[in-house]
Amino acid sequence: MRTWRRTGTGTQVRICSNLETYECQLLASMVESISELLVERGDSAPSDELSALTGIATGHSRAPEDVTLGRLLPDFHRPDQEDELTAASVASDLNGGLRSVNEPHIIDAKLDAARTVLDTLPPGGGDIRLTEAEADRWLSALTDVRLALGAMLGIDDEPMRLPPDHPQAAHRDVYDWLSVVQGLLVEALMADEWTQSDWDVPE
Repeated sequence: MRTWRRTGTGTQVRICSNLETYECQLLASMVESISELLVERGDSAPSDELSALTGIATGHSRAPEDVTLGRLLPDFHRPDQEDELTAASVASDLNGGLRSVNEPHIIDAKLDAARTVLDTLPPGGGDIRLTEAEADRWLSALTDVRLALGAMLGIDDEPMRLPPDHPQAAHRDVYDWLSVVQGLLVEALMADEWTQSDWDVPE
């Protein structure tokens, strides 16, 4: 891929790059897979009479058992975050209430970000031109893809290098590539419009 670059001024600012065909296909496949998980999670939420009466969406009160969804939809509060909430039952009730109210909106926001990526990806590869709002949604979607892939690889805060013959080495390469794409996109969004660059990222 080419690095992200910022062009234009004011309302005409665009964040631009270029992706190869296989890069677009890989990214689209991962985003679609995460979208399917999120849609299934949202559709499986228990029915609620109050929600039906008020039209206010409610979701699950329990955290996902699936490891990937657990990364995408973590608990809002952990008992160790506040000394006063030391009882597991209190923390569970708090998380359940917060999750039920907020999870549907979080899922909608994640799906919106995913749709933006899929709508702006050139299927056969090529140029990408994003508004700043679209670029922000790209960042959100890339974060979700990295979280999902990191869950599969068991990646935590510690750096991890795999030997080339490791069965998950290719997935780790994809994770590192996503990190580069996301990092360059952040730089382009934060860059002053007079400090443009247009160089190829070395492979």
